[in-house]
Amino acid sequence: MKTFLRSAFLVMVLSIPGSSLNAEELWKAIPDPAPLPKPEASGLAPVNDIKMYYEIYNSSGGDPVILLHGGGGSTLNWGNQVPALTKNHKVIAADSRGHGRSTRSEQPFSYHLMASDVLALMDYLKVEKASIVGWSDGGIIGIDIAINHPERLNKLLAYGANYNVSGVDPGLESNPIFAAVMTKLAADYQKLSPTPGDFDNFVKAVSVMWMSQPDFKPEELARIKAPTLIADGQYEEGIKPEHTAELARLIPGAKLVIIPNVSHLGLWQDPIAFNKVMVDFLDTQ
Repeated sequence: MKTFLRSAFLVMVLSIPGSSLNAEELWKAIPDPAPLPKPEASGLAPVNDIKMYYEIYNSSGGDPVILLHGGGGSTLNWGNQVPALTKNHKVIAADSRGHGRSTRSEQPFSYHLMASDVLALMDYLKVEKASIVGWSDGGIIGIDIAINHPERLNKLLAYGANYNVSGVDPGLESNPIFAAVMTKLAADYQKLSPTPGDFDNFVKAVSVMWMSQPDFKPEELARIKAPTLIADGQYEEGIKPEHTAELARLIPGAKLVIIPNVSHLGLWQDPIAFNKVMVDFLDTQ
């Protein structure tokens, strides 16, 4: 990938040698991510009013990268990406409040609250500044940090993220792929959560947020200074493609990358393509 240009708005449809892009209907697949390697450190950090689970890889590595999963997900989602990042980076994977091994409180879910959790985790781990790779809800959390705390952010990669609720495809709720993914995430929740039988209540609580958030204004997005890459799959099921393009247009200098033959699950469906986008962006000046 070419060096990041702050003045450029670029749409790419990638063709990457060695990836599985020729597989028929890859975008319909729901593959399991690779198992995560053993972290060098992990724990439950006391942040705000919760205990937030985190894992650290290559603690003596280069510039830190924080991995933020999507709604209903967990650190388990990043098994294909952690090995690609640890070659040049310290990697921190975290479970958002109420997700994975992290606890939640009576506070209603909001992206701004979860962004404050990430910042508090950075304080706890003594990380002054980091890049963020966020998927879906994780990308929205990254956008919130980019707007409100630019001093804590090096670069932002947001995959499958929307900036307001008008960007969500109305057919999402009836999409069979998303229904199957939720079944998969429910199994992970039962395995990891301190409240394993509470998945339905958790989904009800987080759905309140999804119905009304995010709601970033164009003037807020225009304040983003960090180098930003907005990415998505060619067959994204949940976010309207024109909305994704508009998000990239509203962020000064942002790039837009569309990975072919994958969907909202592109980091699982074609990790070679996804990882090349991610590594090229993070490792170019």
